[in-house]
Amino acid sequence: MSYILNASIQNIKTLFLLFLIGTLFLNTNKFQIEQDSIIRTKLKTIQGKQISSYRVLDSLFKKEQRDSSFMRALSTKSNEVNNYAAEGFAYNSLGISYRNASLYEKSIELHKASLALAIKAEDIELQVVSLNMIGVVYRRMDLVKPALDYHTQALDLANSISEKSIQLEASIAVSQNSIGNIYLALKRYDLAIKQFEKSLKIEEKLNQKLGLAINFHNIGYAQEAQGNLEAAMENYQLSLRYNNEINSDVGRVICYNSIGSLDIKLGKLEEAKNFINKALTKAIEIGDQFYLASAYVNLGWVELELDNLIESETNLKKALKISSAFNLTSSSVDANTKLSELYHTQGNFELAFLHYKAGIELENTITNERNFQYVNDIVLEYENEVKNKQIQLLADRNEELVRNQKLYMLIIFSVVLLAVILIAFNRNRQLRQEKQILTLEQDMLRNQMNPHFIFNSLNSIKLYIINNDKEKAVYYLNKFAKLIRKILVANTEKYISLEDELETMKLYLSIENLRFSNQINFSIKIDPNINTASIKVPSLILQPFLENALWHGLSSKNNDKKISLIVSRGTTHHVVVSITDNGIGRTESEKINRDKSLNRKSVGLDITKARLANFSKRFTSDYNLEIIDLYDDHHKSTGTKVALHIPTDLNLLK
Repeated sequence: MSYILNASIQNIKTLFLLFLIGTLFLNTNKFQIEQDSIIRTKLKTIQGKQISSYRVLDSLFKKEQRDSSFMRALSTKSNEVNNYAAEGFAYNSLGISYRNASLYEKSIELHKASLALAIKAEDIELQVVSLNMIGVVYRRMDLVKPALDYHTQALDLANSISEKSIQLEASIAVSQNSIGNIYLALKRYDLAIKQFEKSLKIEEKLNQKLGLAINFHNIGYAQEAQGNLEAAMENYQLSLRYNNEINSDVGRVICYNSIGSLDIKLGKLEEAKNFINKALTKAIEIGDQFYLASAYVNLGWVELELDNLIESETNLKKALKISSAFNLTSSSVDANTKLSELYHTQGNFELAFLHYKAGIELENTITNERNFQYVNDIVLEYENEVKNKQIQLLADRNEELVRNQKLYMLIIFSVVLLAVILIAFNRNRQLRQEKQILTLEQDMLRNQMNPHFIFNSLNSIKLYIINNDKEKAVYYLNKFAKLIRKILVANTEKYISLEDELETMKLYLSIENLRFSNQINFSIKIDPNINTASIKVPSLILQPFLENALWHGLSSKNNDKKISLIVSRGTTHHVVVSITDNGIGRTESEKINRDKSLNRKSVGLDITKARLANFSKRFTSDYNLEIIDLYDDHHKSTGTKVALHIPTDLNLLK
């Protein structure tokens, strides 16, 4: 019974294990399918484009850049659709992952593959990034010459583009920062700070907090080496602040290590140990052997200062083991130096000498005079080349200016000649316009002072004299004289007030009404909100419309003859003067006057429209003239309405 029970339990365990394996397989498969789907979706935006902007790729895959499995899948999918830029982008991201794991050979291999793809895709931005990444890896390995070669190539390629993108500006900052780091390794701190400050200016311009964090830290490192400890601490703290803002664990490790080592120099050993332990914890988390070795060196150093010799030896040996395994020359130098100090303290002079010798030999591989001279020559050569290009560019521009001097003189002469022609043409146009206005004024005067009007008016007054009606004769003679004087005065002025125009029209209608035996009922209504004294109009502009109302609208009507003149506000830019008669209308009037040889109406209206057009040029809005036929409910003509929209807002630019 016990055997059966044990067998059953064993079967259950086996089934449960198989279930777990199956679930894990399904979840893994599901995750892979989802990941493929995400990649395919994102690839659709760049699929079929042989040349794709690095900025687009960086934005599209920003969240996945540190996801190695995603980037491997991206490289595979990009290869399938022949998208060289996307494949190169994926290789660069994978290369950074290998670099952070201190697998430098593999990292260089991937960055070089990315560079080849970037060249194939003709993507300058990706080429510059790839060159810089190769240089960074060589610098981590303390291989000065190849590091400098690749950074210089990146800098030269980026500067060959006249209109630089944000990405190219950022890459230039990376190149200058890396060259500064090479100077740091060679202990040329003044030269290093100059490079970091150049890089810092670009990062400040782009507001790149990661770049700011890196450069402030590096400047602090150089200042610490120069003995300027207070300034160095300020820059380390500033760098840490930026790294916390962008949540960079790598940045925190670097800053914790640097602040810890500086605290050792300041004698703050417990504070130093606290920061170095933080650096060690973070370095273990991210798995970066470079920073892990540095943390063990600093921890061994602080334990040495605290006289904890066993703990110090343990940590320094760990640092030396990691540095030797991953070819971290600088860390090996530091570990050997501190071990030499440790063994000297213990009285073990043989081991102290061996580690001291090993440290010196390794340091000489980095800081030997030939390496420094090589770096110095390359940087000077590059800076001279940049200056020579600038000088050549200025020389070319100067030559072009000299070559084009005659052309410029010819252009200036042509412009002056054209200006003279335009001025002459404009003056001629103004003279023609003034002549046209003068002709219009003369035509208007002839139209308003026509012999028929004068003869008929005087004839009517003469009739009063014959009938011995002296009062009316004198009354109308005074009005006639006043009207003639107003007409003559008005013709000496281009524009008069609407108030004077309405007064003149009252006189005109009262004289004309004599010929109609005073049968015409004439009224004027003015909107109380309108100041007619401040509104300018062409002189005697309303007379032709009143004349038409009288002689074409009311002359053929037997009784009940009315003319109303209303002044109202149209829009904010116009005042409306409407003249309405209850005459026979335009259709009937045309029938009556069809056989007459003189059509004074059309001539008067043409002159009036031309005068109004000239008048409106001084204003922001044009005039508008409406002639409306009025009808009753049975479509029988009940008169005519003329609505004249007069502009009021002067154009101050004219």
